[in-house]
Amino acid sequence: MALIDPGKKAPAFSLKDQNGKTHRLSDYAGQHVILYFYPKDDTPGCTKESCDFQSSLPTFKASKAAVFGVSILDEASKAKFAGKYGLTFPLLADADHGVAEKYGVWQKKSRYGRSYMGIVRTTYLIGPDGKVVERWDNVKVDGHVDAVAAAIG
Repeated sequence: MALIDPGKKAPAFSLKDQNGKTHRLSDYAGQHVILYFYPKDDTPGCTKESCDFQSSLPTFKASKAAVFGVSILDEASKAKFAGKYGLTFPLLADADHGVAEKYGVWQKKSRYGRSYMGIVRTTYLIGPDGKVVERWDNVKVDGHVDAVAAAIG
């Protein structure tokens, strides 16, 4: 599947978080949703990005925006990651990468000459109407959360 362009309807999803609670995009109709896809729990870039979102939660809550981190691996991995770094927002387990595929972020990557499929660091800002407002591709972690906050504000 291709990346979802701004102005298009965001694909529906239903995923469990680190506490086993199911979250559906439709549960958050009428508010902004920040959906950031990250490659893997407890890796340096993913940890920094998640901690940056955690630090900015008061800003997002003031804007009535819901924040979700999405990656592969199961709820147990998410629970361990959240506990280790004090992450209080939902980290969604997309173990079969079905949601990552719907959003176009499950892509061919290469590292050290080896090709493999994985999540490309991407963030979607979904508007209260369920349409994509903005999309950040191949996210560089430094300053990213500020850019997302500015897009809502």
